Amino acid sequence: MTTAQRHESWLLFSSRPALWVLLRAGRWTGPVRRVPRVGWLVADPVLARRALGDHRNTSVLGEGGVGHLWAQVLGDWVTDLFDGSGHAALRARVRDVFTEASARAHVDRVLTPTLAAATATLRSGAELDVADLARVLTGRLVADLLGLPDTTDEQARTRFGTAERLASLALGTGASTHLDPATVATARELVATLTAGVAEGWAHAGEDRLLGRCRALGLGRRETEGLAVLMAVAGTGTAASAMARTVALVADTGSAGRLVAEPGLVPDAVREGLRVSTPAPVVGRHVTGDIALGSARLRAGDRLLVLTHTVDNAAGGFDLDRPYDPATRQLWFGAGRHQCLGSALAKAVLAALLRALIATGEPWRVTGRRAARRVLVPAYAELRIVTA
Repeated sequence: MTTAQRHESWLLFSSRPALWVLLRAGRWTGPVRRVPRVGWLVADPVLARRALGDHRNTSVLGEGGVGHLWAQVLGDWVTDLFDGSGHAALRARVRDVFTEASARAHVDRVLTPTLAAATATLRSGAELDVADLARVLTGRLVADLLGLPDTTDEQARTRFGTAERLASLALGTGASTHLDPATVATARELVATLTAGVAEGWAHAGEDRLLGRCRALGLGRRETEGLAVLMAVAGTGTAASAMARTVALVADTGSAGRLVAEPGLVPDAVREGLRVSTPAPVVGRHVTGDIALGSARLRAGDRLLVLTHTVDNAAGGFDLDRPYDPATRQLWFGAGRHQCLGSALAKAVLAALLRALIATGEPWRVTGRRAARRVLVPAYAELRIVTA
């Protein structure tokens, strides 16, 4: 095991020990294996993509799916927009907000001053906490995308923290996605905090923002507030995790100097960082109809867990020279009609961060790191770097 792989393994174990055990088990259980009280584990890229793309026989609704969690918190309207006819229509109508071109423009417009300040910090010889920077960047991005008022760094951190606490309420749902009444009540309080100000954005945001587009599509304020929460939860923790972990992976593999010398390798670093970190390490589905996956026979009512982190890391550790792998094919963003809508934005912000670091003209090294504890998305609580 390399230094980079040891640090990643330590991060996973520190953040969520049970997840670490599950992902390790996936390396030895074979392509598909049923585990009592957990469900079917899928650890093969072809079968994983087939399961996630089988919308006739699997769903994000029902026991085991993320939609089942959100319906309990946000209401029954989630059913249609998550996996009903309204889901495809909504994705089609907001897709142009998340193109690669719009993602780059969004990142440049919102994050340029913050990233320039980070570059200046490193050039001065001071330490930079990349984990904190990632929280600020994602908080600012989500606020702007949603058409919320201008956000300070502290407000961005607060928004990130609220979204992270909301996401962490899903901890312990590995065996069941049913939430107890106390958890639902806490979740709804956090939702109210996150959506403060969304009503104003929904009424006045331009149609190049998600809230304005929702208004134009005829979605009511309540549904729009729910989508804002989903966007905040799905788009903050995963993006911030990928940013800090990729910066660490580049340093831990001794690749920072090469990246500084060859900026054209940034897209490769982005792809490898996302593959190795796989911030959404497990994707759950509820089985709605009998299906065959390899030699396994899954029955309606079963739950399955696609071990995306295990699948993505089967190819090996972080390597700037690793060619595109059609087997995984960005499986870290999911697959099928529920593939991450914000994937272009995630890649754009990660690329922008790496370019801000290499703009110093010097490679960086990690001077200190601390894992976040009991979080849904494994992440660094602190990752301090300096330039060599």
